Amino acid sequence: MNQPPLEFAGHIIAPGTRAKIELPVALLSDHTPVTMTVMIIHGKKPGPAVFVSGAIHGDEIIGVEIIRRLVRAKQLNTLTGTLICVPIVNAFGFINHTRYLPDRRDLNRSFPGAAKGSLAARLAKLFMTEIVARCEVGIDLHSAAEHRVNLPQIRIDGGSKKAMELAKAFAPPVIMVSKLREGSLRHAAREQGKDVLVYECGEALRFDETALRIGVTGILRVLREIGMIRQAKGIGSPLTSDVSQLSEWMRAPMGGVLRAFKTIGAWVEEGEVIAALSDPLGDGEVEVQSSTTGIIIGRTMLPIVNEGDALFHIAEIVRPKTEDGHTGLEQAFEGHPLFDEDEIL
Repeated sequence: MNQPPLEFAGHIIAPGTRAKIELPVALLSDHTPVTMTVMIIHGKKPGPAVFVSGAIHGDEIIGVEIIRRLVRAKQLNTLTGTLICVPIVNAFGFINHTRYLPDRRDLNRSFPGAAKGSLAARLAKLFMTEIVARCEVGIDLHSAAEHRVNLPQIRIDGGSKKAMELAKAFAPPVIMVSKLREGSLRHAAREQGKDVLVYECGEALRFDETALRIGVTGILRVLREIGMIRQAKGIGSPLTSDVSQLSEWMRAPMGGVLRAFKTIGAWVEEGEVIAALSDPLGDGEVEVQSSTTGIIIGRTMLPIVNEGDALFHIAEIVRPKTEDGHTGLEQAFEGHPLFDEDEIL
């Protein structure tokens, strides 16, 4: 049985087709129109509706590339249900290479938004009304903030059994069970009974090939888990996810020059020396020790730090020690059949 056509922003999308739609957002001060590009893949048969979003923070561009590759995946040729992809939610920040809106508001602290509020509130309201309201599940793509890097990870709400099942299907190196933050897309969607997986990976304004591959195949596995695609070939994962309920940032005990001994994905033991801080001449030095046992899921990329700066983000993991945690991700995804001819060098 075919599903009915989809009406979206005045457009009609027939079953078994896809459409690129420019959703009006606002006018710039010179009256240049700003739109939100939406790709809708409307399957022939009825099924779930899922959205995938990128660049809610304008400098977190890795999600844009993940979505570009996703919509070209052959597994979507026989899609059941509807997939709504929004590669750039925050076009203002994307154009200006910044996290924020022009008024310095953080879009991911502005949900569910308001039709007569600030620009951020209006954009959040538009996204909730036109995208989130149509879907049962969402996958929101992020990277670390500027001058930081994140290990590929999925963040979910601990109160949703379904979210955990989807996160395990995604199969990232680490699944972080974290509290919902008021004003975030994840919080606003949960208020409507929708599950949103947040994929965190890589750096702001940078692409990372391994993180891209984990993201694309992870999304395809989620779609397969909920019955939207049938084909499993080429989207298997070599990873086993660790689950963490708690994480902590290690902060600089003093300002100085940082020499890091561990990077993202590394397994660390409580009390292990993971970095050293010294003055510029090296006359005084302080060791930085891990406060917990687990995996480094984020770190600063700056070797010059001030007292109190965040250095390492460590996820507490309760399991026997492994030799290297998740530091061999590049090798695990070398020669992956889905990406042999689609690499960023």
